[in-house]
Amino acid sequence: MKVVCVGDAYITDEMMYNGVKPYLSEDDSIEVFFFGDRDKTVMRDVAKSIENGNREAFAIPEGLSEAVKDAELLIVHLCPVTRSLIESAKQLKAVMSCRGGLENIDVQAATEHKVIVSNNPAHNANAVAEYTIGLILSETRNISRSNMALRMGTWRTVYPNTATSIKEMTDMTVGIVGYGSIGRLVAYKLSVFGCRILVADPFVTSCKEDYVTLVTMDELLAQSDIVTLHARSNGAIMTDREFGLMKQNSYIINTARSYLVDSEAFQRAMDSGRLLGAAFDVFETEPVIPEFYRKYDNITITCHCGGLTINSYRDAPIYSIKNYLNYRDNNGELGFWANKKQLI
Repeated sequence: MKVVCVGDAYITDEMMYNGVKPYLSEDDSIEVFFFGDRDKTVMRDVAKSIENGNREAFAIPEGLSEAVKDAELLIVHLCPVTRSLIESAKQLKAVMSCRGGLENIDVQAATEHKVIVSNNPAHNANAVAEYTIGLILSETRNISRSNMALRMGTWRTVYPNTATSIKEMTDMTVGIVGYGSIGRLVAYKLSVFGCRILVADPFVTSCKEDYVTLVTMDELLAQSDIVTLHARSNGAIMTDREFGLMKQNSYIINTARSYLVDSEAFQRAMDSGRLLGAAFDVFETEPVIPEFYRKYDNITITCHCGGLTINSYRDAPIYSIKNYLNYRDNNGELGFWANKKQLI
């Protein structure tokens, strides 16, 4: 088997090689390429552009088209996998993406050529779940605000949530919207805090975890002191209606996608006093964020770094090769098979 890997500034060519090579036999071969710029700041903008539908605008690495002609497996992160690239790869059996999104891959072209496409939305799941817990604690216990006050020379003891009482986690209900890879990890990590945990997900009808309770979205909003978003959607799931259903003096946390929250509705909810606080790691116009976020003292804002751990990038190629080999050699189930319905 010939494997072709394409790294970038986030999952480097070295990470690709070191992650994949140990799982190959002596008869297998591997070629590794590098896509884009070594500067992560530059590549952040490239990723944003690709996610906005501009896959064809970026050149693939020199020699990649030739290398994939006799490859069985292609593993990528941000590198575009275009129709022309797929059509040149006559022996290709699968494209494994190390990321959650598939915007850089022409899934339609792959399907037409009977090429499996699998992504890895769980590659940074633990990192984001940990970060979510951190934001919850930082916002509800005023950690970042206390830090900033001391740096400015002020011993601050009064915060936006002081008058309504600063509660411990054990005295709160946390509502998790979306019970996929990240949502499940957030629930698991929250379980040790002793808080009540509610989950709303239209695709989940039962769960084995005894520390969560499945409810409707409306029930979750009405009962939760903290609402944390971990869903995927084609548009906003938090509009004026949803904010109106939220419990008075509650918090909202978003480490998922910026478009899940209608920003104008969010502003109205903040201005009305319904929300006691919020924490956001994702924004509509990164790296510049909307000015209104800065005017509120009761918002914790961070620069889209929830998934930025060495583990989430280093381990992604390992998962990709193990996932494919388990499917091919052991008749195992292929995780996150994006075009399964079309190929079976």
